[in-house]
Amino acid sequence: MIGYLLRRILGAIPLLLGILTLIFFVMHLAPGDPTARFFSPNVAPEVIEQMRRNLGLDQPLHIQYFKWLWSFVRGDFGYSFGQMRPIGEILPSVLWNTIQLTMISLVVIFVVGMLIGIVQAVRQYSIADNVLTFVALFFYSMPSFWFALMLILIFSLKANTAGWPIQFPASGMTGVEYDYLTTGGKITDRIMHLILPATALGIGSAAGVARYMRGSMLEVIHQDFIRTARAKGLSERTVVFKHALRNALIPIITLLGLYLPFLLSGAVLVETIFGWPGMGRAIVDAILQRDYPMVMATSFVIAAIVVAGNLLSDVLYAVVDPRIRTE
Repeated sequence: MIGYLLRRILGAIPLLLGILTLIFFVMHLAPGDPTARFFSPNVAPEVIEQMRRNLGLDQPLHIQYFKWLWSFVRGDFGYSFGQMRPIGEILPSVLWNTIQLTMISLVVIFVVGMLIGIVQAVRQYSIADNVLTFVALFFYSMPSFWFALMLILIFSLKANTAGWPIQFPASGMTGVEYDYLTTGGKITDRIMHLILPATALGIGSAAGVARYMRGSMLEVIHQDFIRTARAKGLSERTVVFKHALRNALIPIITLLGLYLPFLLSGAVLVETIFGWPGMGRAIVDAILQRDYPMVMATSFVIAAIVVAGNLLSDVLYAVVDPRIRTE
């Protein structure tokens, strides 16, 4: 197992470098550079040129690339052109904000998806199964950005105008009075701000997990050891959740690593719509500002998380099912 992990990690290094190289040159193919936002009749061309020299943008592209790559390898992500701060100071906060959102979304995905899939499998071909199948396919085919806008319209704007007892914030991760709240109040305020974006990010994937869970459970509950457990007089709850569920989790656990790329790609839109100050919103702002170092750093972190998620999926396969050999 150790040798397998080392081979996968070493194999991920050229993959990450290839991703970063591609992003670097694609960003530089677009017209203009970060100093374009300072163009104005009131700004002398000499000032703009001096800014380009200070940022190193006057050098040939291959020189910029190798200088950036060498500093990147040494762990120096450089300065953000847009925020004029070291990227090492920006990344931890935005990464933590995205982790909060994705972790809650993972709970939504697997708890909701697994429960729906279990109900569908236990009540196969019933009205509940058909209704849940339709609902799951409906949410699975729904774009996350459209669903996010509908959540804001209904549970924030409509709830506010209609005077509903529960109203969810439409944007941000804290309220204006957050600093004056008690510890319990701060936790409640953060949860209220998390519910809508986490739902928008996770509900479509939960529908996909439900389909996997249904198929896996149907395969298990028709096996001989389940009939034996029922014949021994065990309750249906014990049969389903203790015996059937444990054996049906093998394909579901592997989805934990596979869904990380989908969550990170969906977070770009969801964080932008909800004004969530995470990795997705940071990379969108950096692209709009032509903030090359920030785009490189955020892309590297996202690519590293995706590679780690795929590695986690392979490892869980071997841990959960000993029949799978990685050596």
